[in-house]
Amino acid sequence: MADPVLDGLIDALRCLPGVGQKSAQRMAFHLLQHDRAGAVKLAQALQTAVDDIGHCQRCHTFSRQAICDVCLDPDRDPHLLCVVETPADQAALERTGSYKGLYFVLMGRLSPLDGVGARDIGVGALMERVSDGLVEEVILATNFTAEGEATAHVLGEQLKARGLKVTRLARGVPVGSELEYVDLGTIAHAFMDRR
Repeated sequence: MADPVLDGLIDALRCLPGVGQKSAQRMAFHLLQHDRAGAVKLAQALQTAVDDIGHCQRCHTFSRQAICDVCLDPDRDPHLLCVVETPADQAALERTGSYKGLYFVLMGRLSPLDGVGARDIGVGALMERVSDGLVEEVILATNFTAEGEATAHVLGEQLKARGLKVTRLARGVPVGSELEYVDLGTIAHAFMDRR
């Protein structure tokens, strides 16, 4: 006999990436059986995040303020703008500590097969952002998937037409890896992009 409230919880957990029916069911049962306080904390944190977090008006990343802390940081180089697909990509670049410019988060990538076009990922907002008179170089840091490559190509053409310097993240053999274990596509790109 199914309970509609329990089924609703399991169905809600399935919206998370990589979570299927069985994983969602395990999570729901764990929270209800072993960690009701954790379930309440999770519910409150989700509600607060949904209510309080929006998008930065300049870079589109997640932010509680109209302009995020990165965009407001006076120590950032306003001449460099790194374009990423998601806030998770931005967070990964920030963890390296090696980039000190500003960002623009597309919140997606071009995918004609899925019906995702330039308007859906904010290309117009990006073109407006680079027209501030400060941006000199745009670093395209989209993922190295077919969609990410297509996105980088389309953006690169539009940005170059505006007279901006456009660069792309390098790709190649990961640090600490052995060539015999690296996939052939990565090795081929490493040869082409050698310096």
